Amino acid sequence: MAKKSKQSKPCQLQHKYLCRPRIFPQVLKKGMRIKDLVDEYSRSGAFNAGRLAEACKLYCHMIDENATVGLTLSGAMSPTGMGGILITLIENGFVDFIISTGANLYHDLHFALNLPIHQGDFRVNDTELYEAGIERIYDIFITDELLLKTDKYIQDVTNKISVVEPISTADFHYLLGKSVLSDTPSPQMSFVAQAAKHHVPIFVSSPGDSSIGMNLSYLKLMGKGIIIDTDLDVLQSTAIIFNSKKNGVISIGGGSPKNFYMQTQPTLAQILDINKGGHDYFIQITTDAPQWGGLSGATPSEAISWGKIRSEEVKNHVVVYSDATIAMPILASYALSEKKPRKKKYLYKHLPDYINDLKKHIKK
Repeated sequence: MAKKSKQSKPCQLQHKYLCRPRIFPQVLKKGMRIKDLVDEYSRSGAFNAGRLAEACKLYCHMIDENATVGLTLSGAMSPTGMGGILITLIENGFVDFIISTGANLYHDLHFALNLPIHQGDFRVNDTELYEAGIERIYDIFITDELLLKTDKYIQDVTNKISVVEPISTADFHYLLGKSVLSDTPSPQMSFVAQAAKHHVPIFVSSPGDSSIGMNLSYLKLMGKGIIIDTDLDVLQSTAIIFNSKKNGVISIGGGSPKNFYMQTQPTLAQILDINKGGHDYFIQITTDAPQWGGLSGATPSEAISWGKIRSEEVKNHVVVYSDATIAMPILASYALSEKKPRKKKYLYKHLPDYINDLKKHIKK
């Protein structure tokens, strides 16, 4: 009987692991489009350029599948001007609902009110900034005057809201967005306004943790204002996922907005005994690493163990370790260049029906 070659096992392992394409030097040309650049990233497939290329392809697949696309937003993204990207995605039907920190919504209002945010520098004397009435967000400068005018606008809008029953953050931000559309000088620059225009719900998972929450609290102290019921947020966001045939998320950063989206599947399976098997698609852009145990760095593989993400043979999740101000414009531009606008879902106007449908399926 012939002896097996000592090389047979290494050859088998090589065949297993060296089945993907070779890497060649990337080719850059004059006049390259975003698609061309991402295709070069894809041909290399290396490091986070490779992951960004995977995210671009996965986002396009989500659009092709007509998945309900959520977007979670943490960090100080709106002061960088990223709200303009969100507006374009909303207008093209590529984002169906948003979960954000309250700070991103607050700073978005500055643009609608035509209150200037300035380029700054992180290599400054912060004591001098304080004395000059200037606040710093790393290398972005805003002023006391801007903050106070935005505070007054929020208080004025809230005082005009006549609802008596508690409302969700999505309800409040819809009313706020409608007001921005009708009585600010530049509503076209506000993603809060454009979300209201296209009935894209905006949830805030920690509504007290922002200047918007601070202003609502002040009004309560004055015997005015509204009541935010965060339980309604849990029910509305869960109802959206329940009523979606397929769903996915683009998570910018992490934090509470990321978890608020991810928890909708355990709410269904663990609490309501309706097991949908997990979210279908997951894209995250983050600078947080998993080994510290924080949620912002927790991987989608870990989320599978919780039933938050569906376990699939075909890869349905990707994490891009990058500054979102670099990666998100490329991700959005690629999708916009590759896919035609799709029919909007107008989720906000359907929320009451979605809640009623969810109630019908709860086992008593």
